Amino acid sequence: MAWIALLLAGSFEVVGVLGMNRLKEKKDVTSVLLLVLGFIASFSLLSFAMKSISMGTAYAIWTAIGTVGGTLVGMLFYGESRQVRRIFFLALVVGAVIGLKVIGN
Repeated sequence: MAWIALLLAGSFEVVGVLGMNRLKEKKDVTSVLLLVLGFIASFSLLSFAMKSISMGTAYAIWTAIGTVGGTLVGMLFYGESRQVRRIFFLALVVGAVIGLKVIGN
């Protein structure tokens, strides 16, 4: 259950970042709700996951999901650069998280 909560926490972090980006473009209630509720859900689920998963592993995975998810959303929906180098370094982030899990608890 903790791993599902951690994956959801990372996903809600992306929702919070989307709210931030939307708030930058359009200052409305929906943008604020996306931002606030996304981060509240993210931190709550991360806190729950850290009861069973070590802090270092949980935080690394949470930030990686947010980093990779936010970058992919930017590439797919906001016209951000899709350079091969960016994709390569995103793959390194994913590889590092997998490595932490494999050698960790």
